[in-house]
Amino acid sequence: MKLRPLLSILSSTTTTTQPPTTTVKFLAVHNHRLYLTTTDTLIHVIHTSSFNLLDTFTVSVPVKSIAFSNGNIYTAHHDNKIRVWKLIKDKQHKHITTLPTLEDKLLRSVSPKNYVNVRRHKRKLWIQHYDAVSALAFITDELFCSVSWDKCLKIWRTSDFRCVQSIEAHDDAINDVVVSANGTIFTGSADCKIKMWGKVYGKYELIATLDNNNKHKSGVNALVLNDDGLLLFSGGSDGAVLVWGKEHGSNGRVLTEVLRGHCKAVLCLISVCDLLLSGSADRTVRIWRGGCEGKLGGFYCLKVLGGYERPVRSLVADYDCKSGIRVFSEGPNGVIRLITIKGLNISDSMSILV
Repeated sequence: MKLRPLLSILSSTTTTTQPPTTTVKFLAVHNHRLYLTTTDTLIHVIHTSSFNLLDTFTVSVPVKSIAFSNGNIYTAHHDNKIRVWKLIKDKQHKHITTLPTLEDKLLRSVSPKNYVNVRRHKRKLWIQHYDAVSALAFITDELFCSVSWDKCLKIWRTSDFRCVQSIEAHDDAINDVVVSANGTIFTGSADCKIKMWGKVYGKYELIATLDNNNKHKSGVNALVLNDDGLLLFSGGSDGAVLVWGKEHGSNGRVLTEVLRGHCKAVLCLISVCDLLLSGSADRTVRIWRGGCEGKLGGFYCLKVLGGYERPVRSLVADYDCKSGIRVFSEGPNGVIRLITIKGLNISDSMSILV
């Protein structure tokens, strides 16, 4: 797999690498492996340094999210299901189960109390999502959570892949979920709200709602925590990125900043080192920096990257001391765009390399 230079930004460089010719839909990174899902329902696995193609496997249904734990890969899908894959010898991926499992559905189907009304004249088992699963996040090695456009948050156990709790969490589709180091779950929804969930007597319950007088004027599309978990960032369809700091003396969050610059919806966010990157429907990626002189906050835009042919829906980052920060996104003509940041200072000047 060849790497072709596209543009250089002094201490940053942007290049592209051509995967199989199809549209890339979602990206994820784990252990220096880039997972990219495509419109032809394939997942290609590429090494983030050598750019060698390591594996390609079929998922049969479009992927919305990918999570990793203990050698397993978890994929969330448009068909309301979660699929689990195992990384086996020769760097290949093998499908091991689909959630909810057939065994779990059979055990629950016996009792009528396990069914809930999902639409008019339609009932489902409470362990089932009934709309696209939009995001996944791990709470611990033993538990992970899923959110869906069906407005529900579900908690799953990894030992037997059983659903242990389901919560009607929002009034509209849930678009993203992140989990802090202490196990607090944050969900962001099209209902313009961010909700915090914590464990109370063994079950997850609502502990706070971060609507802050509807500071997001429209739906929340993306959430991310910074490296130390002190800051939560949320991106909305109003084009704003909100920064939420920890509230003194409590587990709550308080709005500390509003970052503006995108003229359309913010669709994805990543945080790496002291940088925040936001991808938008305005076909740009903005690189923000904060924490001046060791203080939280004070974010400002370092760079705006254009040249995207469609809305930027997925950003992922890989970091090592030798290569610096590598940020991957979908570039022009279906290629993968790579931004390599070797220093944290990014110049506004750029030159196109032929």
